[in-house]
Amino acid sequence: MPIKNLLNQRLSNAMLAAGIPADCQPVLTLSARAQFGDYQANGAMAAAKRMAKNPRALAQQIVDNLDLNGIAERVEIAGPGFINLHLSATFIAEQLQYDASTESVERPSSRVVIDYSSPNLAKQMHVGHLRSTIIGDCIARVLENRGDHVIRQNHMGDWGTQFGMLIAELERHLGTEKRGDLALNDLEKFYQQAKRHFDEDSDFADRARAYVVRLQSGDEHCLALWKQFIDTSVAHNLDIYQRINVGLTAEHVQPESAYNSQLEPIVKKLIEQGLAVDDQGAKVIFLGDLADKKGHPSVMIVRKSDNGFLYATTDLAALEYRAKTLEADRILYFIDARQALHMKQVFSAGRKAGLVTSEVSLEHHAFGTMMGSDGKPFKTRAGGTVKLADLIDEAEERAAQLIREKNPDLNDDEIIDVARKVGIGAVKYADLSKTRTTDYIFDWEAMLSFEGNTAPYLQYAYTRICSIFRRANVDFETHYAAVIIAKPEEKKLALKLLQFEEILDQVAVECYPHVLCSYLYELASAYMSFYESCPILKADVDPVDRSSRLQLSALSAKTLARGLDLLGIEVMQHM
Repeated sequence: MPIKNLLNQRLSNAMLAAGIPADCQPVLTLSARAQFGDYQANGAMAAAKRMAKNPRALAQQIVDNLDLNGIAERVEIAGPGFINLHLSATFIAEQLQYDASTESVERPSSRVVIDYSSPNLAKQMHVGHLRSTIIGDCIARVLENRGDHVIRQNHMGDWGTQFGMLIAELERHLGTEKRGDLALNDLEKFYQQAKRHFDEDSDFADRARAYVVRLQSGDEHCLALWKQFIDTSVAHNLDIYQRINVGLTAEHVQPESAYNSQLEPIVKKLIEQGLAVDDQGAKVIFLGDLADKKGHPSVMIVRKSDNGFLYATTDLAALEYRAKTLEADRILYFIDARQALHMKQVFSAGRKAGLVTSEVSLEHHAFGTMMGSDGKPFKTRAGGTVKLADLIDEAEERAAQLIREKNPDLNDDEIIDVARKVGIGAVKYADLSKTRTTDYIFDWEAMLSFEGNTAPYLQYAYTRICSIFRRANVDFETHYAAVIIAKPEEKKLALKLLQFEEILDQVAVECYPHVLCSYLYELASAYMSFYESCPILKADVDPVDRSSRLQLSALSAKTLARGLDLLGIEVMQHM
């Protein structure tokens, strides 16, 4: 059991024994300063206010009933009723050895469907797809690590007006013999040309919309042309996922078109239930629970007046599929913050229509925008959209130049491999280490720095530990020794190692990858302080202390590697 869970349990028991209502919580947090202990319980103040008692006196009653024998070396009350817990070094060492020698704690498994990445097809992925892709992938890894059954759903945009527009452009300009030879780069330019015609030519736009209806109706001619765009785009996207070490594969693609046959039945059901009503020829749901400040209900169109369906209709069909066919306990959507109202509408309408029950957790985990140094959405110097493939290339090139400068002894193959891991890791970590709900500034120099809270710093911390074991001629993967905690730096590092599972539990619930990033940075920093204060390989170090410190080093390396892997970032023995 994680230390925090154990302490919470003991504190809750003590609060009950002190006559405090069962719904009052210990409010246990890590202490900000060593003089305040290792953990601090702040629940006495809230309980005292509720019970109209003196908080410090109530804190004393909790302490009097608190059984931390063999766990804490000292428990003290501070200020108006804070309970500071100073854990025993022996207890910490025992817990560390227990964690190192046992498998992960088994937990009840949930079926979790995760909707992430979801690029629009028929054009290249760009930086706007990065956040959804890597944040969603991190959470999928964390949940799988905890034992949940994760079902990835790449809800690719392969349906809608854009494809009618592209088919119309093909009909207008290209000969049949060229249609099967479209390269993606040509298709990108072709898309821009089609969009220009769509915006400037009303007849062309009407024809494109008509093609959308034909496509949705299963017209064979339209479907054949449509499939050419899709196959080329999907192949490109899968290549991007492999390059950035993201676990999405072809089997996870569940595009908008997969729900085409469900759209008419969904709308029919909504009409029969009285949820969807006629409004100017369209079928509309009025959601009173999402009304604005003036009381006007939120409007959700599920079928247009020309009988075409919308994203909302497809998302309702996807929701039903995930809840009923995939039997999800949780459905997580990693979609940017601008879609917040849309997701609220889908969740509200889905529950009202009985497409998903109240037992299923529906969660939209929004994120902000990647910004350039000018504070505007990240663009090329010419003002265009930055292609994700170009960003990856630049990351690897910049990292290769940096690696050559820092380690000229590496050969070309080694530089390419390290540069790939460092460059991709730097880009991903720069994003994941920021609170996902906020915008952040994209800065090459900052993200590739070997100092501060960056991927290169953490990757280097790992390789530094590897070099210690090479010098010691010991395999850290198999090294095992008793941990002895004598110095404050040893205790701080050991306690930080024990908090790893707590952090993963938090990330699994809240879906904030930056919490894991912050933990790994704190762990690496704690290890560096330990390394500077606690000699390992010096000749005068006692063999028992040497083995103990090697054990702490091994556990630090394994935890760093495991944590970075959950972020989708690779480590290396040499750097």
